[in-house]
Amino acid sequence: MESAGAIRAVGREGNAHFLAGGTNLIDLMKMGVVTPEKLVDINHLPLKRIEKTATGLRIGALCSNSEVADHPLVLREYPLLSLALNAGASPQLRNMATVGGNMMQRTRCPYFFDTAMPCNKRVPGSGCGALEGYNRMHAIFGASDKCIAVNPSDMNVALTALEATVHLQGPRGERRLPFAEFHRLPGDTPEKDNMLEKDELITAVTLPAARFPEHVHYLKIRDRTSYAFALVSVAAALQMDGGNIREARLVMGGVAHKPWRLTAAESFLKGKSANEENFRQAAQMAMQGAKAYAYNQFKLTLAPNAVVQALKTASGITA
Repeated sequence: MESAGAIRAVGREGNAHFLAGGTNLIDLMKMGVVTPEKLVDINHLPLKRIEKTATGLRIGALCSNSEVADHPLVLREYPLLSLALNAGASPQLRNMATVGGNMMQRTRCPYFFDTAMPCNKRVPGSGCGALEGYNRMHAIFGASDKCIAVNPSDMNVALTALEATVHLQGPRGERRLPFAEFHRLPGDTPEKDNMLEKDELITAVTLPAARFPEHVHYLKIRDRTSYAFALVSVAAALQMDGGNIREARLVMGGVAHKPWRLTAAESFLKGKSANEENFRQAAQMAMQGAKAYAYNQFKLTLAPNAVVQALKTASGITA
């Protein structure tokens, strides 16, 4: 089946889904959260290539997470992406999960997975059980009174930092989106995780020419070191000139409905010395607008400390 045929097959059905690795979709089906009438298997589409381009790197949407993480070009030119991918899930799941599927990964909020509980993301208008419930894993940025869930993907955090582009194909042709614009904040429509239309297919992700081949770190703070989602994560990428920072990219995960880019902190660090004092100032700037709930107050301390540690590791500061 060609991509156009798969798109038509999904578009014809009111409740059809593309099936690739299935590592998230099958879980959702088992829990009764998603009940598709038809699955369209796209595993045989020609979307599994990783190739150097004139402007950077193109990664097909059906490439597995492990293939991308271990690819020589990624390891050499985009090590931050490899670090983030290897921080996610288990080796078995990384062997199955695809780039496109990882992008589409849905929240791990327990109220979303429990069909007996109210969840505006699962059933719009039913309420948000997490607001007054057990919200330890939940957002401190960009939330609304309709939803305080977070995006669970590690890969998404790194791709935001690397300023990737998403390639989409639908019945009206192809379009591209900056990766940072692909995922949405919840607002009044938390059921919409991203900007993908129902009858659109993710075909690839492209990365610009490598700007951060070294001085990078992905810090993931979680309850256990294997197969656990981030309480807070930080993707840090620096261009260094001796002890000075020429350019910085900082993105947090585990804190919002989408990867949370720290643009004010990035601007502050540009041209500064790589030292702990500057890192702490940047971390405090990053926390502007943060709001915690009953059980995740600790993130207001954990998040800035994680930013400082990620910057220290990326820059090579050991003291």
